[in-house]
Amino acid sequence: MTLAGKIIIPLLIVGAVMTVLLLVGWEIGLIPWLLGLGAELVNANIDIIRFILAATAILLFTVPTAFVIIFMEMKVIAFLASRIGPNRIGPWGTLSSMIHGFKVLAKEDFTPTGADSVVFTIAPIVTYLAAVLTLLVIPFAPGLVGYDMNIGLLYFFAVSGLTVVGLMMGGWSSFNKYSLLGGLRAAAQIVSYELPLVLAPVGVIMLAGTMSLNGIVQHQAGWFWDWYVFQQPLAFIVFFIAATAEGNRTPFDLTEADSEIVAGFATEYSGMRFGFFFFAEYVGVFVLSALTTVLFFGGWNSPIDSQAILNFFHITIGQTNSLGNLDIWLLWSLVFGVPLVILGLTVVLWTFKSGWSFIKSLVVAFILFNVFVVSVVLIWAFVSFETVVGLFWFMVKAFGFAFVFVWMRGTLPRVRIDQLMGFAWKWLVEISLLNAFVTAGAILVVQQVTGK
Repeated sequence: MTLAGKIIIPLLIVGAVMTVLLLVGWEIGLIPWLLGLGAELVNANIDIIRFILAATAILLFTVPTAFVIIFMEMKVIAFLASRIGPNRIGPWGTLSSMIHGFKVLAKEDFTPTGADSVVFTIAPIVTYLAAVLTLLVIPFAPGLVGYDMNIGLLYFFAVSGLTVVGLMMGGWSSFNKYSLLGGLRAAAQIVSYELPLVLAPVGVIMLAGTMSLNGIVQHQAGWFWDWYVFQQPLAFIVFFIAATAEGNRTPFDLTEADSEIVAGFATEYSGMRFGFFFFAEYVGVFVLSALTTVLFFGGWNSPIDSQAILNFFHITIGQTNSLGNLDIWLLWSLVFGVPLVILGLTVVLWTFKSGWSFIKSLVVAFILFNVFVVSVVLIWAFVSFETVVGLFWFMVKAFGFAFVFVWMRGTLPRVRIDQLMGFAWKWLVEISLLNAFVTAGAILVVQQVTGK
């Protein structure tokens, strides 16, 4: 028997056996009973299951997000410098950031002599968790949020403030003067810019009437001119500048300024512990981009009022059939249809592509079929589910701001520490307070005029 026969025949046999078992189980009532039992268990422990799923999804989401932003940074900065950038590992170098991550994790994890080993080890964990836990209240799409708190914005600022604790712990425990200086800079910088960062959204809170991030997004539904960036432009400018400083991004990367203090708080770190700091920085970039999107750019909302356009053309989105309504013969056709379609594509490629072996044709056919199926499923989900549409717009906006952060790193010079501190206390705090008072006054005037 050829190698192709060893692959295709078992595939067909397994598909046939699974289909028969599915039909028999459905007919004798075993599958409906198992589904009902599973539904009862889920309903009885829904809070625990939701917590486990949300925590797992958030943790799994952070790693590929960091890899994407790292790759974006390498490519964008290379483009700005008229270079090619990573182009060896993976198609167009797309796997370079992943290899860099594994390289960091594979290096020796060294603790300096004289360092406080316990605090030295815990510091990167605290920094990473402070960045990850903020994702709990970020609404990615309608219904797609870890926990919708009515004080979600307050929770975000409270948890994100723990970042400075981790940086201070790492700088102090390293037993290195450059690390200590970087930790002290982190404390001064983040504590100073935390104030305008918190004060800037006060106007948004007054307009929305809630601190729930989900509620703030819902108040921006409609056309793009309903976004708060057009009602609070000054608050957006202050918030974005403060967010750049909070994330230790250029031109405010004084905590790890390699031309001044080697690498700041991370000078003595290596291996997996440095990797936690490394990932925390890029997760923080996405978190700040996501919060900017939620507060000022409509979150998951489309820039156009798609519902009004759909109503004009009498089109309805969101009405889909459940899996339980599918006919059993459709399941039968899917189980047998997928291997047969792949086999048919394989024969066609094998026949018309001279020099291709049957195995190579089989692999290419499998990839092409999966690309087609995934594309069709994504298009169907985009049209059928509001959550998918919202997630698409949210990711486009969030990664757009991540691109701006990378763009700034490739173009702007680093400021001095005295300029950094003076700008926060002399300008941003006063402007954010002024914006809050003006917004409150404008709301009172509008209420008096309209009587609402």
